Amino acid sequence: MYNKLIETIVKEIDFQNISDERKLILQPLIDFIQQKIENKKDVNINFICTHNSRRSHLAQIWAQVASSYFKIPNTYCYSGGTEATAVFPKVAETLSDQGFKLCAIGQSGNPVYAIKFSDNDMPIIAFSKTYDNPFNPISEFAAVMTCSQADEACPFIVGAEKRIPIRYEDPKVSDGTPEQSQVYKKRSLQIASEMFYVFSKIKR
Repeated sequence: MYNKLIETIVKEIDFQNISDERKLILQPLIDFIQQKIENKKDVNINFICTHNSRRSHLAQIWAQVASSYFKIPNTYCYSGGTEATAVFPKVAETLSDQGFKLCAIGQSGNPVYAIKFSDNDMPIIAFSKTYDNPFNPISEFAAVMTCSQADEACPFIVGAEKRIPIRYEDPKVSDGTPEQSQVYKKRSLQIASEMFYVFSKIKR
């Protein structure tokens, strides 16, 4: 992994002090991953939010990094929304600040990013799309609902083997304020800490 990203993980991600309340919320995802590993099956996780622009991408990216960090094999993380918009620019900026290398490989209203966390690992592909976009798995995946709106708007996710609500406050509330950078950083680190906690619990 890139040195700056390792520095973020070591100095700023705190997965040792997750609250008991959040641990209960995260346990179903741990159970899903553990079962797949024990059965020697791929771990497919689709993080779903309303616009697939902020929280779901942060969760997808940090979960993929956490699986690599803890050497959990055959883990594939995706994201989607109830509608497609675009990755919010502040999300890309926040990830870059935290040590990822981003390359925009499509310059449209909905840019496609190749996000690398090391030189030799496959990049994470990030762009806004609906949760049932052909890019995402169609069966045998966990649908992780990262926002209340998507959780309530989609009572049934076609193809999902398990539906797991893990909600985060939308950093969008800070848009246009002096606190925006700090709020996005804080939300990214919260999500990172919880994804690292999840994968730290998996026994290979």
